[in-house]
Amino acid sequence: MDFLKSYNCDLSENQLSLLFQYAECVIKGNTITNLISKNDAGKFCSRHLTDSLIPVCLLKNLFDDHSGLRWADMGSGGGCPVFPLAIALPHIQFYAVEPRNKRVQFLQETKNILKLDNLEVVGKRFETSGLNNLNFISCRALSTFENDWERAKFALKKNGTFLTLKSFETISHLEKDSSICINKYSLPEEEKQYALVYKRFE
Repeated sequence: MDFLKSYNCDLSENQLSLLFQYAECVIKGNTITNLISKNDAGKFCSRHLTDSLIPVCLLKNLFDDHSGLRWADMGSGGGCPVFPLAIALPHIQFYAVEPRNKRVQFLQETKNILKLDNLEVVGKRFETSGLNNLNFISCRALSTFENDWERAKFALKKNGTFLTLKSFETISHLEKDSSICINKYSLPEEEKQYALVYKRFE
């Protein structure tokens, strides 16, 4: 986890243990349900865990010293980024929103194994989940930024933040939009450039 340390993202031994347990659950679960690309299994920690924790690395000041924050993740799939985020930010209540039954079952079983009391699995589409007045909404590799924003914005409270993790090439056209913040970054062993993209609901 030298990558995280380079961003001064210090996690406890217990948090690191939970992250590795989660990785084991995904790799094991991937043999039954398609959670990640089979080519990514060998680099799950360097590719998926680190990517999921980028919001903590780059926007830590948004999440520190606040209680009662609520965060929903749209289309959680195999649990990235919501599981690593829930492990890293135990004071925030997270909702993993995923409509596909096999993935819902995996998410619930993994939550129980890791004993994550600050995470609730919601087996519905985000639009029918009933979640609203949220401080944060996230997604990863779901759709375009524009489509994801339209789905998320009405469930945010005023000044709530929508954030997403994308390859930079797919969102480079947004750089001139002053309402959108883009933080570029690179991942270990990856040639692509990535971006944390976020926007406030005003």
